[in-house]
Amino acid sequence: MKARRESILAGIQPVAAALKANAGAIRRIRVAEESGNQRVRDLALMAGDAGIEVVVERRDRLDQLAGIERHQDIIAEVRDEVLGEADLEPLLEAVQGDPLLLVLDGLQDPHNLGACLRTAEAAGAHAVIITRDRSAGLTTAARKTSAGASELLPVLQVTNLARVLRTLKQRGIWLVGTSEDAERELYEQDLSGPLALVLGSEGRGMRRLTSESCDFLVRIPMAGAIESLNVSVAAGVCLYEALRQRRPGRAATAVAR
Repeated sequence: MKARRESILAGIQPVAAALKANAGAIRRIRVAEESGNQRVRDLALMAGDAGIEVVVERRDRLDQLAGIERHQDIIAEVRDEVLGEADLEPLLEAVQGDPLLLVLDGLQDPHNLGACLRTAEAAGAHAVIITRDRSAGLTTAARKTSAGASELLPVLQVTNLARVLRTLKQRGIWLVGTSEDAERELYEQDLSGPLALVLGSEGRGMRRLTSESCDFLVRIPMAGAIESLNVSVAAGVCLYEALRQRRPGRAATAVAR
């Protein structure tokens, strides 16, 4: 039996995405009685039409339940499945064409994680893999920052990242990691075909075993005085370079593998 989690979604975009993608997982919607936001009212009506309980609360009660201030006057109580390593093979089997995955090794900041999820979904990634331990996890803040991407994109939380990376390699998926010390620049790397982009945590980067598991290491060229990018920005740069290279009819400019 799959593990399930009780969680809070806060904000208009996350709640809207959940209503569209997986309304059956929503147990209850709560809205602020002081709210004059028409989008909040529309979502409450949509939830009611779907048979979901809608409760009107004082805004300070929503502050307490959400644990964050910027809930935009609406939260959803959700009971959904926790995806893990066992879900990797079925997910890969269901992908049509070449998989594009984002692997995040120990991100600590939930806002960085949420931003990575938002960009990954926008760039057409098929899934994001995160570590269960020493990681921000899918908190309310992370899901809010993702602007609904966490409800649309599979997020696998795994305990043994090295084993997952070996599985990906056995499936013919190339692992490209980012490192400030890499000799090859991102734009010199072939990112077409089955691909997993691997990024490390804030400050420390990838762990040694994770780095050694990668087929290639690349660096993002820095033209200014700043030595590195925020991890969510770096993820965006890498994902969109992969998207550019993978577009139909795009002439290959990167070096061969």
